Amino acid sequence: MKKFKKLLTIGLVTLLSPLLLLGTTDAATYKIGVLAKRGAARCMKKWGKTADFLTKKTGDKYVIVPLKFTEIEPAVKKKEVDFILANSAFYVVLEKKFGVRSIATLINSRQGKALDKFGGVIFVRSDSPIHTLEDIKGKRFDCVKYSSFGGAHMAWRLLLENGIDPKKDCASFTEGKKHDYVVYRVLNKKVDVGTVRSDTLERMEAEGKIKLSDFRIIHKVDDDFPFVHSTRLYPEWPMAACPHVSEAVASKTARALFAMKQGDSAAKAAKIVGWEQPADYQPVIDCLKAIKYGPFGK
Repeated sequence: MKKFKKLLTIGLVTLLSPLLLLGTTDAATYKIGVLAKRGAARCMKKWGKTADFLTKKTGDKYVIVPLKFTEIEPAVKKKEVDFILANSAFYVVLEKKFGVRSIATLINSRQGKALDKFGGVIFVRSDSPIHTLEDIKGKRFDCVKYSSFGGAHMAWRLLLENGIDPKKDCASFTEGKKHDYVVYRVLNKKVDVGTVRSDTLERMEAEGKIKLSDFRIIHKVDDDFPFVHSTRLYPEWPMAACPHVSEAVASKTARALFAMKQGDSAAKAAKIVGWEQPADYQPVIDCLKAIKYGPFGK
């Protein structure tokens, strides 16, 4: 009887093994490195549902990896992430240095409008004596990071085009580290002037942290763009695939992103409309050449 049971067990295992293997095939895991411009916690709150959305749509596992400004390039170089979601300047630099490729461009949302571009805003306290770009000379000027596109590069280019070199003509040209910090530093008179990406001031006001009326926008552009801004507009952040990611995986990921609707929880959490075909990032390259930044400074 024992021998019969043993043979029966072996037979069942043999018959079921292929089915068991099919049922336990490990799904691939892909890491999306995201520039955590307002900190890791906010990054996860904003983009965590996008990873869940991609996981559900593709059947593979996607996870978000919040990255500081200084961690973006090393993460790509060391293949610690498979995709990268960072500002447009990071993208063109990574494209030039490592061959990352854009697979989709995000579509931002404001007042019911779909926006695939963004700008930089230069601002001071409402009671500041600074009213023009020229007035910035000799003042303490704060950006987010020297590597921040909307929080540094755009305004940097604007100042240079108006005969002002923030490195030479300002009393100081410092990094506030995060967008929110720059806003608070201006508000608390730690610096005289600040620059952040468009939508930062409005989002902070919506969160109850500041009042827009406490600030004055310098060189305000009057157009139909719904966020206050001082600079020209540039294409929004791209989702980029790292060089080691196959074209099949990149395409599958892009198709899933394109399927995201404004009403999906992932889009709501990220405060975006969705995703579209990759934008033309030549204007970003032109900006970096103008300020002689990184590999475009030669």
